[in-house]
Amino acid sequence: MTLANTEPQALTYECETGNYHTFCPISCVAWLYQKIEDSFFLVIGTKTCGYFLQNAMGVMIFAEPRYAMAELEEGDISAQLNDYEELKRLCLQIKRDRNPSVIVWIGTCTTEIIKMDLEGLAPKLEAEIGIPIVTARANGLDYAFTQGEDTVLAAMAARCPDQAPVVETEKKERNAIASLLNFGKKKEDVTADEAEYVKHPPLVLFGSLPDPVVTNLTLELKKQGIKVSGWLPSKRYTELPVLEEGYYVSGVNPFLSRTATTLMRRRKCKLIGAPFPIGPDGTRAWIEKICSVFGIEPQGLDEREAQIWANLEDYLQLIRGKSVFFMGDNLLEISLARFLIRCGMTCPEIGIPYMDKRYQAAELALLEKTCHEMGVPTPKIIEKPDNYNQIQRIKQQNIDLVITGMAHANPLEARGINTKWSVEFTFAQIHGFTNARDILELVTRPLRRNNNLKDLGWDKLVREEAKI
Repeated sequence: MTLANTEPQALTYECETGNYHTFCPISCVAWLYQKIEDSFFLVIGTKTCGYFLQNAMGVMIFAEPRYAMAELEEGDISAQLNDYEELKRLCLQIKRDRNPSVIVWIGTCTTEIIKMDLEGLAPKLEAEIGIPIVTARANGLDYAFTQGEDTVLAAMAARCPDQAPVVETEKKERNAIASLLNFGKKKEDVTADEAEYVKHPPLVLFGSLPDPVVTNLTLELKKQGIKVSGWLPSKRYTELPVLEEGYYVSGVNPFLSRTATTLMRRRKCKLIGAPFPIGPDGTRAWIEKICSVFGIEPQGLDEREAQIWANLEDYLQLIRGKSVFFMGDNLLEISLARFLIRCGMTCPEIGIPYMDKRYQAAELALLEKTCHEMGVPTPKIIEKPDNYNQIQRIKQQNIDLVITGMAHANPLEARGINTKWSVEFTFAQIHGFTNARDILELVTRPLRRNNNLKDLGWDKLVREEAKI
């Protein structure tokens, strides 16, 4: 077997003039209110925003919602009503009913258009009601719905303490927790646990991930002797990580460029520009980059990655040699494409709503390197793609699988094209070594479904309907 092209190829970038076919960023409330357990999110917008939240999050009946919609009326928009008094009334009601540790105001497009001064109102009201109020402009003016999280985390980064205030009661609580964690352990074993860490500058990771994934990535770094000082966001607002000048920070998602900029410029932190820990290859590269910054020689990553790839072989057989096409939706496209190319797929085009080449520089370099090592052409990266043009290219190139937004999935399926909703990757656990199988479970589902239909003889019927 010979490689198709062993010469290194540079990535090519184009920009079209298509619309941003993504959800509104206020949807970030869906996962952030569950992550930050002592928070309450107040979305300030019109009835349209309320309808969207009802439809987007109405399915989440398994979790008690800690968000609400402050609907603007005509009097608000024409400045006939007192914004401060109305927001005060709502926040006092939230305090009485829920008593959260923090209230997050999510400003929508309408608050931008009518120039509602949320940033000016928040400090005054915060002092009056005694609850921190964080203001974030997560509105439809952003490029992708995942950037709502970016806006909220950037606002919270400004609230992180620059030193850890420890009072006597907190010391007692920490000692009690430490005693419980170390119950049954010998004093020598406790000392050995602390000795596992190498001496290095404090490291804070940023990005909202489910608790099992946070634990998993923290333990992966611990194996290399690296101690994670904190996560942004934390499970509780009262436990936000300390951020001081010179601290190192690293992001786990490609859509957090605003947060990274805030941490560097306002908090004077040092950003570790690493690929993102998505897939075994990305996770390994992420760990190696952090180790290199701290002067640590990584241990056991070759065996760890090889073991994961071996466990994925049943899925890899389904997609090896097939093509995948990204229409652009959630800004995870570059990382997912790089992982799928490593799995043996080809990717002629990556559509993405917005590309921050500085923040994703390490990920782009790894994508280029992966294509060279796998002997496949580098994808063309299309920023702000025109979906009509993309559909023509999908037909011409006879693509096996298209990863797209929900709006285009059914029309493409009706034309006999396999699709997968990109939004599913946003809510699934896709980070770290152990979650690579979950990514491939999502990717291969439409292919496995079609194989089952073929066994039943339904594929002929689908092709005939596609012709009609």
